[in-house]
Amino acid sequence: MNRPRAVVAGASGFVGRAVVEALRADGYDVDTIGRSGPVTWSDPAAIARTVDGADVLINLAGKIVACRYTDAARDEILRSRVDTTRALHDAVRTAEHPPRVWMNASTATIYRHETERPNDERNGILGSGFSVDVATSWERAFFAGDLPGTRRVALRMAIVVGDGPATRMLLALARTGLGGPQIDGWWFPHRRYRGIGAHPTGPVRAPWYRTRGRQRFSWIHIDDVVASLRFLRDRDDISGPVNLAAPEPVDNRTLMRELRRAVGMPVGLPAGRFMLEPALAVLGAEPEMVLKSRWVVPGVLQEAGFAFRYPRLGPALDAVVAARRPRLRDLFSI
Repeated sequence: MNRPRAVVAGASGFVGRAVVEALRADGYDVDTIGRSGPVTWSDPAAIARTVDGADVLINLAGKIVACRYTDAARDEILRSRVDTTRALHDAVRTAEHPPRVWMNASTATIYRHETERPNDERNGILGSGFSVDVATSWERAFFAGDLPGTRRVALRMAIVVGDGPATRMLLALARTGLGGPQIDGWWFPHRRYRGIGAHPTGPVRAPWYRTRGRQRFSWIHIDDVVASLRFLRDRDDISGPVNLAAPEPVDNRTLMRELRRAVGMPVGLPAGRFMLEPALAVLGAEPEMVLKSRWVVPGVLQEAGFAFRYPRLGPALDAVVAARRPRLRDLFSI
């Protein structure tokens, strides 16, 4: 009996490695598409051959957003998502035996800065500006045209808690004493968050909000990302956008308190934007990660009966810190 086959694009990233490992554990033969390896983005014919006959296609490709939004980085963040999705769309469209399901990464940042109510897939309100324009361009490329043989699911993923770049940055803030609430405020006007793409939206200058550390933080543990992909793979009745976010988002003050507790740091200075801008420039990240109010809930997953392993942030962070300790001990014992 032939083993099922999956294709994973963007398999070298933090989430991609976990997904490939899970698929192989499930008995799949896994082919990958990336910037290097047997099948690369520069070879459309090889992409087409790889996609044809696959049972599952998962696309996680895209430049990481844990960086400063220079003009070059902004362009690459958009291009690396839209162009790779279009390349896969062409391969699926022309395949003699297209994959029965295609799950394509998106982002929960597609929703607006929200302080009034949670956003689910049915009633959520899309936002504006750079990050939102990237997300909407990404999803337009994904859902374009008719692919009658392939069920499509856009994975609107919240910030992933695990041994990845976002969590490492947050833990670094807590360990260095900047683990108090992050408070938005005036900063020298900049244009890094201005709109992008064919239909740019939002103001040219970056806005700020008087949230006083009560901005919402939506997240999901890496184990629940993997479990939700398995769940969506096997549920033929689910298509369209799906929020990958834990059912219990927190506010920024709670996030930072839990981070301090997880790393054993008893105090944390509140950090206004005037402190965050230079500190995160050194860390190579953007204040938007902690200052935008992301209030996203997993409506589709919960209605379908998906059970989260980590619905609460505290245990999720404890699991990450516990998993990192053996690796840190090994590093310092060399």
